Amino acid sequence: MKLISIKRETKLEDRYTPKMGLLHAKVTYIKKQFLSIPYKTLHKYRETYYGEVKDCEDCVLAR
Repeated sequence: MKLISIKRETKLEDRYTPKMGLLHAKVTYIKKQFLSIPYKTLHKYRETYYGEVKDCEDCVLAR
């Protein structure tokens, strides 16, 4: 059994960008886990409609 592992999880989230407005995007989180308990997010990114992969720092969360 590994003590530290890395897990990738994809969620559907609402994001807001000034140019496009509100959009629903699949956001992928890469998290570090200790004994199957997530404790740190290493990276998060989203895929655009055109297949590009962008960092989530470019857009602001809605609400």
